[in-house]
Order: sequence, then C-alpha cells, then structure tokens
Amino acid sequence: MQNVTQGASMADSTATTNNLQITKDRVKSWAACSDGYRWFLGKFPEGAEFVPVYRALIADKRGDDADWLVGKLFAELDTTTRVKQTAIIAGADAVAIAAQVAAGAEAATTGEEANAATTGNWANAATTGNWANAATTGEEANAATTGNWANAATTGYRANAATTGNRANAATTGYRANAATTGNWANAATTGNWANAATTGNWANAATTGYRANAATTGNWANAATTGEEANAATTGKHAVAAALGIDAKAKASAGGAIVLTHRNDDGDLICIRAAMVGQDGIKPDVFYQLSPEGEFVESEV
Repeated sequence: MQNVTQGASMADSTATTNNLQITKDRVKSWAACSDGYRWFLGKFPEGAEFVPVYRALIADKRGDDADWLVGKLFAELDTTTRVKQTAIIAGADAVAIAAQVAAGAEAATTGEEANAATTGNWANAATTGNWANAATTGEEANAATTGNWANAATTGYRANAATTGNRANAATTGYRANAATTGNWANAATTGNWANAATTGNWANAATTGYRANAATTGNWANAATTGEEANAATTGKHAVAAALGIDAKAKASAGGAIVLTHRNDDGDLICIRAAMVGQDGIKPDVFYQLSPEGEFVESEV
C-alpha cells in the first residue's frame, strides 16, 4: 500500500486527531500505491475503522501495508490512543482472548498463525511462529513471541510482554506490566503504573501512560513518549524524539535526536512546553532534562 516515494513514520507529523475511520479518500490522501488502494476498495468499499482494516491486511499477508497504515494513522493520534489501538490489535481485549480460549487455543504454539491464550493467574503464553499472537489476562501471566508479525498482549497485574520478531508489537495494560521488543518497527506500549516500555529496533516506538512508567528506545527514528507523572523518556538513536509530558517528568536524547518537555503544576495543569534538538539551546547528548516553571531546560539526575 505504501507509495515508495512517499513513505511515512510516526514522527512525520504531529498528532492532530483521533479519527480511527479509514476511508478511500483518506487512503488516497496518504498517497497509497495503486495495488494497495485497489485492495482497500475491494475489501472495504464503504470504509471501516482501523482495527478491522489492519487485521484484514495481516490476514492477507500484507504485513508491509499494515505497517504503512499504522505509520500513517498513528501520526495523527495522541499517545494514549496509540497505546489503546496497539493493545487492541495485539489482542489485549477480553472478548478476543475469551474467543481464543473457547476455541481451544493452546497456551504454547510453534506454528504460523497459531494463537496462544491464557486467562488464569500465573499462566504463561508463548509462541514462536510467524503471525502467532500470545495473549494473557491473568495476574503475573507473561506473554512471549519470537516470530515476525507476532504480537504479545497482557492485561493482568505484573504481566510482562516480550517479542523479538520484526514488526512484532508488545502491549500491556496491567499495573507493573512491562513491554519489551527487539525487532525493527516493533512497538511497545503500556498503560499501567510502573509499567515500562523498551524497544531496541529502528522505527520501534515506546509509549507509556502510567505513573513512573518509563519509555526507552535505542533504534534510529524510534521515539519514546510518556504521559504519566514522574515517567521518563529516553532515546539513543538518531532522529529519535524523547517526549515526557507528565508532572515531574524527564527526557534525554543522543546526538541527532531531540527532546520535548512540559512543566505542570501539582494539579497537572500545563504551564509551559518546549522542544529542542540535541546541540541546540544548550541541550547536551545523553543528559536528562526537566523544564522549569519559566520554561528553561534544567539538567536533572534520574
């Protein structure tokens, strides 16, 4: 679906709307290739929301097109909505998990397109095949995948999600539930307090919304964003932005990157916001900064 002359990444534009409806006019405005545009018209002539379109692309083995769609749409979503949509497409919703369990899905699979689902406490789910999802809802229940396009999703307390495949997303919504990925384009998203997100691949973004839930990335063009109180954002790759938008939050980036910081009062009211590239406005590489009430960057210890 991607036009080779007009590729996109999540960093290409700022969030402007949370509209999840995909229409033919919208796809055309994103400069989709002719083959992808014809596929969309054939599958969804009246349009559809993001999740059904994404799942249809994956089902039709159009993984690159699915990545393209995520890049185009997520560029127009705020961090919280990105996290929620990532959790949904990764299978972290009770209905999807219950359906897998009812269908007799095993808790461990090695084949392609083979799902693993568990709902019990301390129950693990593991897959190694391509397009093989792992989903858990129990407390302290881990989900792990190693295949390409293999998502890991958890909703339970202290439930970790880890993936090593390219374009394999990890999403958690539980308290203290970490998400980690090592593949390129493999995003990690968490919504729980103290629930960290970490990625090592290029274009692999990390997003967290919980209290003291840190986001860290090491790949080029891999952004890190946090919205929780005292939640730090750190990047080491070139062209990567670290954005910390919560109360008492910190951000750091390496050479070739940038930081975005806000200052909020104790009630969470926005006082000021400022962005800078490393090397500008006195910003040093690999140093954490906070924003003062006057809008000045201040070096800070973690």
